[in-house]
Amino acid sequence: MPASTAGLLRFFEETTAGIRIRPTFILGFSVIFMIISFIIWLFYPVI
Repeated sequence: MPASTAGLLRFFEETTAGIRIRPTFILGFSVIFMIISFIIWLFYPVI
């Protein structure tokens, strides 16, 4: 009998064109955005 993967796909082997961004960059950008938002909220509170 031939080997079977039971219908599971392995997406990490596929190569796609486009921008590749590391997850650490996204996490760092998110934290920086939250800090800037908090600083703006401190200096310009919404009444």
